[in-house]
Amino acid sequence: MIYWYENIPVLSYLLLRGKCSGCNVRISAQYPLVEIVTASFALLLAPSYVNLTTITNFAFFFSIAAAFIVHFMIDVKHKILPDGVNLYLAILFLTSSILTKPVGFWLLGGAIGFLFPLGITYIFYLLKNQVGLGGGDIKLYGALGLFLGPIGVLHNVFLSCILGSLISLPLILTKVIDRKTPVPFGPFIIIAASIQIFFPSLYEQIIQYISIN
Repeated sequence: MIYWYENIPVLSYLLLRGKCSGCNVRISAQYPLVEIVTASFALLLAPSYVNLTTITNFAFFFSIAAAFIVHFMIDVKHKILPDGVNLYLAILFLTSSILTKPVGFWLLGGAIGFLFPLGITYIFYLLKNQVGLGGGDIKLYGALGLFLGPIGVLHNVFLSCILGSLISLPLILTKVIDRKTPVPFGPFIIIAASIQIFFPSLYEQIIQYISIN
């Protein structure tokens, strides 16, 4: 049991030495880690001056960051991307895109984001009789397409696949996992999307480097 006054992010974990004060059960280090990452995004996105526009932008992008963190942790631990979080992201992205971008941009982006991974997964199933991407991954791509547009979401598919290979192949070669071990793919999608949304200059440099080489 954790009392209300012990729910101070990070500090409570340190003061309690990673254990519950009531039953002495160890508290997972996941909690302060999530709190630190969330606070880091808040500082990164904090507006340099305050007006209605900057506050609205902060709330929008911080909401995306918080949803990404939730998705990332749940997929790593439980290997699922909840529909509720995907729906939340889709609403955020669709609302923003309707207000700021041409209809064709977000409509085509959402369609490609959903249908392209779905088609690849279906072909993979026909060839291997195995499910490649999970439904949550496909829905997340669809939601991202609403905001990133057709080219942006295809870039995300490409980048997330590269990330997945860079992480998974060394683990397979070192026999930490084998080829049949299920690896959650959502974190790779989220890392790629975070670079695209929160670090656009880095994203452009990566795409430029890949296109040159």
